[in-house]
Amino acid sequence: MNTRALDYTLLTLVIIGAINWGLTGLFHFDLIAWIFGSYTWWARIIYLIIGIAGILLISLYGRIRSATQ
Repeated sequence: MNTRALDYTLLTLVIIGAINWGLTGLFHFDLIAWIFGSYTWWARIIYLIIGIAGILLISLYGRIRSATQ
């Protein structure tokens, strides 16, 4: 998998996480828990994957900086 495809996949997961946080903050509605059940192992895996995606996207800052110099 090339870096560009990985970046788009990670960015999509983080956007899903951000939408979930927005729904939780505005309406007290947890989309992931609604789809997969409240803290079932499926939901926990989805939360974990989204969290890992966010951590991996930290490297994007360094790549953007090196591309602009």
